[in-house]
This record gives sequence, C-alpha cells and structure tokens, in this order.
Amino acid sequence: MKRLSHSLMLALLSLRDLLLSAGPLALIAVGVLVAAYVYLDPQPPRTVRLATGPQGSAYAAFGERYAAALQTSGIRVELIPTEGALDNLRLLREGRADLGFVRGGVADPVADPEAGIQSLGALFYEPLWVFYRPASLRRSEAEGQPSQGRAELPSLAGLRTLRLGTDRPGSGMPELLGRMLSANRIDATRLRITAQPAEDGAAALIAGRLDALVLASASESPRVQQLLRTPGIAVLDLGQAEAYTRIFPFLSVVTLPRGVVDLASDVPARDVSLVATTSSLLTREDTHPALRQLFAQAAQNIHGHAGWFNRAREFPNTRASELPVISEGDRAINGTPPVWQRWLPFWASNLLERMWLVIGGLIVLLLPLSRVVPPLYTFRVRRRVFRWYARLRDIEGRMESDSGARDGLLDELDELDRVANKVTVPLSYAEELYALRHNIEQARRRLLARPRS
Repeated sequence: MKRLSHSLMLALLSLRDLLLSAGPLALIAVGVLVAAYVYLDPQPPRTVRLATGPQGSAYAAFGERYAAALQTSGIRVELIPTEGALDNLRLLREGRADLGFVRGGVADPVADPEAGIQSLGALFYEPLWVFYRPASLRRSEAEGQPSQGRAELPSLAGLRTLRLGTDRPGSGMPELLGRMLSANRIDATRLRITAQPAEDGAAALIAGRLDALVLASASESPRVQQLLRTPGIAVLDLGQAEAYTRIFPFLSVVTLPRGVVDLASDVPARDVSLVATTSSLLTREDTHPALRQLFAQAAQNIHGHAGWFNRAREFPNTRASELPVISEGDRAINGTPPVWQRWLPFWASNLLERMWLVIGGLIVLLLPLSRVVPPLYTFRVRRRVFRWYARLRDIEGRMESDSGARDGLLDELDELDRVANKVTVPLSYAEELYALRHNIEQARRRLLARPRS
C-alpha cells in the first residue's frame, strides 16, 4: 500500500511538472483562441428578422417555412409582414430587416450592392398574372367599344378600357405595370386602376366590381390558385412575352403547361405564355455569416423541388439573381457542404467552420514552439536536485576555511542529507538524486577524516 502511494505521488508530480512546463504554450493557445473568438464572433444571434409580405401571400407562406427550418437549429425567425417586395427592400436598406424576399426589377443593381445588400440566390419565378372576366369584354363590345372586339384579351394593350385592379403600392406591382403599359404607349395614370390588397382585388374581380386584375406572385399563392380555378375568370396568354424580355431584361418567358392546375378538369385548357420576374432572398452584409449560411441551406430544401414553371433543382440558382450572390449563397448552391455539417450540431459545426483557419494557424505556430517543452520539463525536475548543490558547496567551502566547526558542519550535512532524501523525482532522473546524496556522503567522510581541533 505504501509502495502504491509512493508511485501515485511520483505520477502526480511528473504530471504537475509536465503541465507547468507546457503552461506557457497553453496560455498562448488559449489567448489566441479567445482573441479570435471575440474578433470573429462565430456564434450568431438567436433571433433574425425576415421581411416577408402580406398575410396569405406566397412570401408569407415561404417565411413560415424558413422559420420552421431554422427553429431546428435554435434560431427564431421574426417574420415582418409587409406590403411586398418594394417594402421589403426599403426595410433592408434601412437596416430594419436582416433578410427579405425581393423580386427582379425592384432592386438597384448598382446602388444596393454598394450599400451592402446582396443576394443569397434566385429562389423561384413570380409570373405576371393578368386575370380578367371574358364577360366584361363582351359587355364592352356590346356598349360599342371596338377595342375589345372579342371575348379573349389579346394583349396588355387591351386593358386600357377596363376597370383594372392591381396589388398595393408596397408590392412594387403598380410600378412594374406602369412600365409595361408605357412600353405599349399607354399612360397608366389615365386608366381606371385600383391598387388594393391582393385578396380584396381577387374578391372584387370574382364579384364583378373589377374587369381585370394584375398580380405578380408565385404559383403557391392562395389567390392565384383561387382565381385559376374560378369559373368565368381567364388568364391572359401573353403572345408578346418574348418581346417583353427584350425590353425588360429582368423578365423571363415561362409557360403554364396545359392541365398543370387541374389535370382532371384540364385547367388550363392549353399552354399559356407568361412573363415572370425571378424572386431572390436578399440579405445585408452585416447579417451574421452563420445566419446567411442557414438560410442558404434551408433554401435548397424549400425551393429545390419541381414547380409549375421549373424542374427539380433548377432553383435556387445564381444565374438569375440581379444582385451579386454572397459567398454563403454561392457555396450552398454551387459547392459541396463540409462533411462535419452532416454529423455535428449547428453550434459546433458553425464554430469549426468559422475558427478552422485560426486553429490550423495555431497548430502551425505551436509545433515548433513545442520543442521547448521537453527542455523545460528536464530543467524543472533537475532543479529540485541541483538547488541543494549550492548549500553543499557552501558547507565544503567552510570546511576548508573553518577547521574548528567540525561538529556544526556535520550537523548541517546530516540535515542536508535528510532534505535530499525527501526530494522526489521521476525514476528516469533518479541518477541526479543519488549523485547528490553520494556527494553529501563524500563531504561527510572528508570531514570525519579530519582530526578534531
């Protein structure tokens, strides 16, 4: 039992010496890591603000899905209801939102990136839907208005005599419609246009208080789904779609395939040509990189499926984004996620991703510095033995100069031997300890060999 206790004491002593020898390196490493942690701020805030859209819109529905996706990582998404894309961009510019859905043609491709607003990628098409009542066209013809000579709306130019509704101003839709009507040499201010929420406009069109309604929204919008299935409501087949994309580069030609809305009822009854903007998820540069990464990864699952206007994995993409795509978006869309993201929880994965360069640099720095640890360890162990040589040399010096202090010097040598006997060192350094005790014994013999004075 005593031998076991002595062995344990030796092991603990060796461990203490090792820790004290490596202490300076450990302090350097901890200091560098703490400084890097403070500077890089790897852990994101737990709340992020997302500007969505009006209640019941596709933007609002997508916002709910992003909130659910980020909740699994412990992030609360504060959904900010707005009037639409233009309102979302305003909140981003003012710093009152961290991210927001914005359709093409709304952002400024020069000023917004300079102000620190960038894209996480293009997410989905937002077609321009022109819903109208064929009965209104027939009534106009009966009232002697020749511009509506048939019960099918031929183009946007045919809207000039109709009671027209569009989305609220904050959506950006009135501005887009005005630009497209201007391309047809039509002054939008001379038309009977009512700007109101999409749900109110849809209700007015169904009730006959409006003749046509112009919306820009994803196919997931409940209002779009409702109007496509409502009898007596038709959607404009825009034969000039290709021309509009030449005039407005942010527009694309899309086709609503026959029967895609309802195969059993064959809705629509033929392919319908539309123009569409591409909506992107915009973010501010001062939004935490980890949050941008989480949103970019969530976008892969939310928007990567096939839709009415796209095949699977066509979205998200970096091709159709008007603003520059920030690095987290580009990596999520075009790169391969790191292996550790599959196995580590979000906080650990994020910490590793933000700190890996610092950790790698620290390892490179510490490898050559670690060579000083063995000499320091050796010095600490041998110092416990060598410190007593100074006292032994002092005694030996007095042996030569003071021949009358024989008994006193013997007492000092005995005391020094008792102290040396209590010194504990690892077995690999026992030779130095035995050498010290041997030298003490040699001094004692020389002193005893001298005659008494």
